[in-house]
Amino acid sequence: MSSIIKVNTVQDTDGNNIINENSNTITIGKSGDTVTVAGGATFVGGGITWQSSIVTAATHTAAAGQGLWLDTSSNAITLTLPSSPSVGDQIIFTDYARNWGTNAVTLTLNGSKFQGNTSPAPVYDTSGESVDIVFSGSTKGWIPNSDGAVAFETPQTKSISYLVIAGGGGGGYGQGGYWGGGGGAGGYRNSFASETSGRNSSTETSLTLNAGVALTITVGTGGAGGGSAANGTVGNASSMTGTGVSITSTGGGYGAGASASNGADGGNGGAGGGGADGNQPSATGGSGTASQGFDGGGASSNGAGGGGGAGAAGTSSPPSGRPVAGGAGLSSSITGSAVTRGVGGSGSVAPAATKVDGTGNGGDGSDNVATSDGADGIVILRMSTVDYSGTTTGSPTVDQSTVSGQTILIYTGSGSYTS
Repeated sequence: MSSIIKVNTVQDTDGNNIINENSNTITIGKSGDTVTVAGGATFVGGGITWQSSIVTAATHTAAAGQGLWLDTSSNAITLTLPSSPSVGDQIIFTDYARNWGTNAVTLTLNGSKFQGNTSPAPVYDTSGESVDIVFSGSTKGWIPNSDGAVAFETPQTKSISYLVIAGGGGGGYGQGGYWGGGGGAGGYRNSFASETSGRNSSTETSLTLNAGVALTITVGTGGAGGGSAANGTVGNASSMTGTGVSITSTGGGYGAGASASNGADGGNGGAGGGGADGNQPSATGGSGTASQGFDGGGASSNGAGGGGGAGAAGTSSPPSGRPVAGGAGLSSSITGSAVTRGVGGSGSVAPAATKVDGTGNGGDGSDNVATSDGADGIVILRMSTVDYSGTTTGSPTVDQSTVSGQTILIYTGSGSYTS
């Protein structure tokens, strides 16, 4: 038979309340006191109250102190957190039927933060998971005590615009009074603002990355010009790759070489190279790549075609007339000022330079003189300065002064950037 002692207040020898009952509220100790629980003792009651009903509805509002069984067998669940939580408020929710991997649980924060952020909405999609969250205050908001690996459920994404241009194709060598075709421009891919991308296509979608994603950047060099009636060389691709990212611009097509006994079609590439005559007046220009560059121009009996550009096809050679223009490039202001890049190399040039100026331009084709190499490519990234991590390799040019609030990275050689 147990005994019951009924008192309103228990005090220590100094007169301080140890236990005080007032209006159905029992207070143990007072502010500043240390309350010690004997080893092995267990508190019964209070804390989390597990709800007897299984939550299956598509939406549900949680209350502080609840333990919730969430069954997503039939549908995903959106769980709304309390609107005015207090520090120490706790909620536990558990995958009742081990189906979160199929139908996830998404939290609506209801005006509070989660792990210090107001967005995106946390999503729990691991089958069998149990999540224990506690409200820490307005600065960090709800923080998981446990949620599998205590994952960061509100990753902050970063937007990065890019311009990726490959190396231009080398010009073709014409011999014995015949003319070489111009090299095609390197493939041109642009996601900045609403600017035109290669082959006059729509602007590509900028990158949206979580923090810590490493981008490997490769800048393609220009193709070499041909020698002794030979074709030029295809330019080298530029690329940017990483988790969820694969951007490649194709190297420019070669300009065709020619002699009295031989002519050739231009090479395929980001933009196509120009065809060369050499008793083959039907020689055609090479094909460009969709959304990167245009076709090269065809040959005639007295000339070679210009290489394709990012913004227009190379000119086909008229019956008489040289040089033959390459296709136009495209202008971008990703660096803060307008610059035209990706111009096709000219066909039938005498003499041709040893290297064309610009970025991603095709090399010029020529007659009996050294032909032009294609110009090297480039990779340019632009982002908000607050999102710039400062983690790079390859020594890109870092420009934070030209455009207010923006950081611009210019890679003329290969390297990396970690978001």
